[in-house]
Amino acid sequence: MPELDVTIGGRVFQVACQPGEEHYLRAAAAMLDAEAAPVVAQMGRIPESRMLLMAGLMLADKTAGQEDELRLLRARITELEAQGTPAPQRIEVPVIPPQVGETLADLAARAEALANRLEEDLV
Repeated sequence: MPELDVTIGGRVFQVACQPGEEHYLRAAAAMLDAEAAPVVAQMGRIPESRMLLMAGLMLADKTAGQEDELRLLRARITELEAQGTPAPQRIEVPVIPPQVGETLADLAARAEALANRLEEDLV
C-alpha cells in the first residue's frame, strides 16, 4: 500500500492509499490545503486538529453549495423533460425527376448552338 507525504496548512502528513489512487489522494490533499491556507494565514499557528477541522468545514460548505446547485439543475432538467420535446418538423424536399436534368442539358446544348450560330453570323 503506497504511502504519500501530503502537505496541508504547511504541515506534512503521511497518508496511505490503495495502489493507483495516489493521484486522487494528492488532488484531495491539494483541495484541503487550499482551504487550510487562509485559516492558517488568519489564525496563525493553531493545533493541527483545529486547522483540519476548519479546512474540512470550509470544503464541506463549498460542496454543500455545489450539491444545492446540482439539485436545482436536475430539477430544471426534469421540468424541461416533463414539458416534452416538440416533435420534429417534417420538411419535404421535392425530388427532381431524372428527365429534368436531361431537359436542362438539352436546353444548354441548344443555347450553345444558338450562340455559335450568332457568332458565325456576326463574323
